Amino acid sequence: MAEPAAPRRINLALQGGGSHGAFTWGVLDALLEDGRLEIDGLSGTSAGAVNAVALAHGFAQAAHQGLDAVAARELARASLARLWEGVGALGSLAGAASPAGAAALRGLMAHWLSPYDTNPLGINPLRSLIEREIDFELLARATTPKVFVCATNVRTGRGEIFSGRRLSVDAVMASACLPLLFKAVEIDGERYWDGGYSGNPALHPLLYQTETADILLVQINPIEHHDLPDTAQEILERVNEVTFNASLLAELRAIEFVRRLLAEGRLDPRRYKDVRLHRVDGGAALADFGAASKMRSDLAFVKQLFTLGREAGQQWLASALEHVGQRASVDIAKDY
Repeated sequence: MAEPAAPRRINLALQGGGSHGAFTWGVLDALLEDGRLEIDGLSGTSAGAVNAVALAHGFAQAAHQGLDAVAARELARASLARLWEGVGALGSLAGAASPAGAAALRGLMAHWLSPYDTNPLGINPLRSLIEREIDFELLARATTPKVFVCATNVRTGRGEIFSGRRLSVDAVMASACLPLLFKAVEIDGERYWDGGYSGNPALHPLLYQTETADILLVQINPIEHHDLPDTAQEILERVNEVTFNASLLAELRAIEFVRRLLAEGRLDPRRYKDVRLHRVDGGAALADFGAASKMRSDLAFVKQLFTLGREAGQQWLASALEHVGQRASVDIAKDY
């Protein structure tokens, strides 16, 4: 009997997008169930950061208990499920209003009031859920996979990466801190907003702090829209999509530039990584729900997105897994 093939090593880059992160949960569940990938690094922003720490927490639990890789993947799946089912149990993040109505209400409030007026205590039920589900001390002691969470420094405007001992519930909440809804999260005397403004997700820690050249991007914010915005709310939503994709596009174009120079023999391959990019694109699957639905988190909706994500993950495994370790399955120059 032939020996099973060794797992293919890969880094995962997980975009943020509110409750649409449940789609990413489904993708990750499919990858973990399949078992043919070994995750080297995880970079996540906002909901992607939540997914990253939940997945890594399962591996940290397995390492602490001396369990094998199969058990580690199952613990990671269970960790993700508990967290997202907890999100669903919280109900709609936008309250009882419809997603469209809640978005309009937030726009009116933001025009006149800041979260320092409307939410001076910084109440966010997601914090309590993450504190209950994730043991950050255990996570800090784990060595694999490496976890990188991006948040935006309000003072400098630069993205900051939290990992290792600096990875905390504050770092995750900072990565998911929308400045019109929540007060900035303070860490070591600095204030932070959502990491989507500076890296959604950040790719550079995967380039410089892991050995693996393959990156699988789980993308849940659409790059293109065929229907052009007309209303004020549609314009605002499209502006946010463009803003939250800008840093990712810049990093991808830099990666493509380096790849081209490497192919031309103009860079030293011992110093520069020839990145092989892969992608699960949830943009099309999520487009029909609209940007306002990112604030909807009832359990039925969360599970619907999970199912869509699992299907997308399984499709990617069937069509592109064979490319991992061999060649890129995404043409950056063409697609970005």
